[in-house]
Amino acid sequence: MSDTDSDADASPTGQLRTPIVAVLGHVDHGKTTLLDTIRGSAVTEGEAGAITQHIGSTAVPLSVISELAGDLVDPTDFDLPGLLFIDTPGHHSFSTLRSRGGALADIAILVVDVNDGFQPQTMEAIDILQRTQTPFVVAANKVDTLPGWNPGETEPIQGAIARQADRVESDLNENLYEIIGQLSDNGFTADMYWRVQNFQNNIGVVPVSAITGEGIPDLLTVLMGLSQRFLKEGMAIDVAGPGAGTVLEVTEERGFGTTLDAVVYDGTIAEGDQIVVGGVTEPIVTEVRALLKPRPMAEIRTEKQFEKVDSVAAADGVKIAAPDLDDAMAGAPIRVVRDRDLDGVIEAVQAELAEIEVTTEEEGITVKADTLGSLEAISSTLQEEEIPIMHAEVGDVAPRDVRMADTAGEDTNRTVLAFNVDVLEDARTLAEQEDVRLFEDDVIYQLIEDYQQYVEEVERAQQDQILENITRPARFEILPDHTFRQSGPAVVGVEVQGGLLRRNVNVGRFEDGEFDRVGTLKTIQDEGEDVDEARRSDRVAVSIEGPTVGRQIEEGEQLWVEIPEKHAKILEQELREEITSGERETLKQYLDEHRKRDPFWGK
Repeated sequence: MSDTDSDADASPTGQLRTPIVAVLGHVDHGKTTLLDTIRGSAVTEGEAGAITQHIGSTAVPLSVISELAGDLVDPTDFDLPGLLFIDTPGHHSFSTLRSRGGALADIAILVVDVNDGFQPQTMEAIDILQRTQTPFVVAANKVDTLPGWNPGETEPIQGAIARQADRVESDLNENLYEIIGQLSDNGFTADMYWRVQNFQNNIGVVPVSAITGEGIPDLLTVLMGLSQRFLKEGMAIDVAGPGAGTVLEVTEERGFGTTLDAVVYDGTIAEGDQIVVGGVTEPIVTEVRALLKPRPMAEIRTEKQFEKVDSVAAADGVKIAAPDLDDAMAGAPIRVVRDRDLDGVIEAVQAELAEIEVTTEEEGITVKADTLGSLEAISSTLQEEEIPIMHAEVGDVAPRDVRMADTAGEDTNRTVLAFNVDVLEDARTLAEQEDVRLFEDDVIYQLIEDYQQYVEEVERAQQDQILENITRPARFEILPDHTFRQSGPAVVGVEVQGGLLRRNVNVGRFEDGEFDRVGTLKTIQDEGEDVDEARRSDRVAVSIEGPTVGRQIEEGEQLWVEIPEKHAKILEQELREEITSGERETLKQYLDEHRKRDPFWGK
């Protein structure tokens, strides 16, 4: 008997639960289609945009895996009952659910388009898999899209590859080794799964087609083999113990009211059990009225006909009907009380919820999300981007959220980020009235990118406004023999020697470290046409109110635009990158002149 066998038998009942498999990958790389092929359902056809919007679960029994995998899987070699697939809408949900201490996912499939390789969300998934130390295999999907690919039915991939022309096989290998190289760049040693000797130290890459089913037998074989060999010890549970699970989604079910789609990953939950569920404001204590199970090969989100069962043992997906679930949150823990102290179970649920509380500040944006996992993911990304949050919670955007956003002091904070939730009509109307910006998306990174782009636009507009109203640095020389009028105002020809010369600015000269204002430059003309500004090397005619040529100013003399000290400080410290290099140079010269007398001028 192996060590793992003895460990498994060490549990009170010797029961092994189903390993939980998470499916991750970039949008459009084929996560849901892959599961469709395995479960023979049609979730993809039933969902807008063919992108999974909510976490779902699918139980695939060992008998079905054996049937799909054919000669690759001998069911007598396995003790594990099958696989439970979690179809994640985004890696953040997977990450959050796992981080609750429940280790919701035991193993993962990273789906990568064999033609596109790593994309932004692939990198996010890799980061999560590294951080959570979750074992995974790579499904290099869409081999059937390679030019010239000769498709077959569901079959092992090596046989499918052997049927291809040499050029097609060469193209496939080139793409696969590109993916293997990208894995290496991220710290993983990888190879084709059939060449991997030690799956603990190396990542197996399985070429597949989610459309034709080619390679699916191999993928299932690798998952079952890895689970049996390396995860079996962790699959030992006390099946009779009080159940522990996670809410996947809060839904309405005809005849039952508000229900929970959930995954039970430890123990058993039974009809009549008292349970504690994480709620929006506080844990909910309720009693299970009914447990509804989809058929083995059905998908919990799309199944319309459920079978009532007396109890569910880990690991499995189930719909829980119970009173008072309206405030339950997706991503929250579920705990069966049974013979344990109720207060102790409530405290344990509160402690788990406290771990994912979003840090809020007095000034910041408002965030609404569909699940706790999404909320935590968004807040953690916002924190990394140093974007403050004033208010964050699960649920649709209501008028009170808009009013909350309206209290923000900064214009860019008067916003609501809505991830995968509805905006109630009266909230949308109020937002328009109060000029509160709404950002809506079902992809986290896109939502935050849109907000950041908006912030940049606002800041750019603000800087443009400041630059428009701030005095810009410039110096110019009065050209010899270019006096067109001596005074009232003086009109002279000048050459701009640096910076940006604009109308309606005071001008003067430096004398003994002091700036001496001589007058106000009123107009600029270029070849008889009025212009607003002139740049370095431009020769223009200017009118200067105040001085007389030959008395206060002279031909051949250099004059400076007078910059108020406050403006000089803003230019140097805040707008330095917004002005040209010529203006920066002229500003430095101007500051140097002032600082000969006062080293702290403009600081």
